[in-house]
Amino acid sequence: MQTSQPEKITMLNVDKKVVVITGASSGIGEATAQLLSQNGANVVLGARRTEKLGKIVEEIRDQGNTAEFRAVDVTNREDVKAFIHFAKDKFGCVDVIFNNAGVMPLSRLDALKVEEWDTMINVNIHGVLNGIAAGLPIMEAQGGGQFINTASIAAHMVGPTSAVYSATKYAVWAISDGLRQESKNIRVTLISPGVVETELGSDITDDASKGFLQELRKTALTSDAIARAVLYAIAQPADVDVNEIIVRPTASAF
Repeated sequence: MQTSQPEKITMLNVDKKVVVITGASSGIGEATAQLLSQNGANVVLGARRTEKLGKIVEEIRDQGNTAEFRAVDVTNREDVKAFIHFAKDKFGCVDVIFNNAGVMPLSRLDALKVEEWDTMINVNIHGVLNGIAAGLPIMEAQGGGQFINTASIAAHMVGPTSAVYSATKYAVWAISDGLRQESKNIRVTLISPGVVETELGSDITDDASKGFLQELRKTALTSDAIARAVLYAIAQPADVDVNEIIVRPTASAF
């Protein structure tokens, strides 16, 4: 399915920045790559589905903008390191790493879907840590940079079926704030989306959780709304660190 192109919003302090994005083959990652490239950023897209990445990069290049892609499994530390260094080798630096890959197979704890718990921990927590481990030495050596990590409103609340997912997103919040406190010249932004119409949750195997998510998505945002938040955070001057943005549908209670 072809996605609509985000409306171009020209922002300062984005042009020529090298922005690396995981989870870039659809949804928030794809929309962000499109919007940032339209504002002059050099975007490097990573995900497991290289066929989809190739099509997105082709679209970006057809618009006269700059993009590269590489397959990456965010749960594999060495793979993430190779991906980040691929971007550095292509463009000479890495200005922003958007740790956006995530999964959300919701279920009650008593369903004992322990393999799904492991998957959430590996992708949602280790994926962010692997991005930080790969990018932090580069940013420290070049004297600055920015990490943007995708959390969720689930980082601020927990409900039935979301215990493990919320725990992983609480962890992303904690990791992000700890990194912020330790950093003097590296900006750290946490993006906490509310309900967004994306592929997230397509891996839910619990029928009750599927129905709950479908109900919530009756008032869902588009991915473009989150892309605009990412653009805003990147576009700020180097001495301004936007630490957290929560973006919800106006009509949503969650």
